Amino acid sequence: VQLQASGGGLVQDGGSLRLSCAASGFASGRTLGYYAIAWFRQAPGKEREGISCITIGNSPTYYSDSVKGRFTISRDSAENMVYLQMNSLKPDDTAVYYCAADGSTWAFCENLIYDYWGQGTLVTVSS
Repeated sequence: VQLQASGGGLVQDGGSLRLSCAASGFASGRTLGYYAIAWFRQAPGKEREGISCITIGNSPTYYSDSVKGRFTISRDSAENMVYLQMNSLKPDDTAVYYCAADGSTWAFCENLIYDYWGQGTLVTVSS
């Protein structure tokens, strides 16, 4: 599976961005709907943080406390795309954002070890 994240950029405090993750190269007979998808981020000097994920079947979804209520993950399986709508952005959200995929059917996507990773997209929130 190949993943490509895009949509990062520079935004002011309180602004919004929508990140996209384009997926391709699925195993034979599979589509994006067969994979759990997650968004991670890594800020300078900090560890990578899992911030959101969506399970096979699109429910449940998971949000870390740091983004809950501000970010929304969604999937368009027909277009092989996953999105992360980010609202009320803060300077602390500045990071490189990555999407990742895994074929596990485990219901708790936040506990998965993701096998497939895209390159990151940089989000910078200015104060």
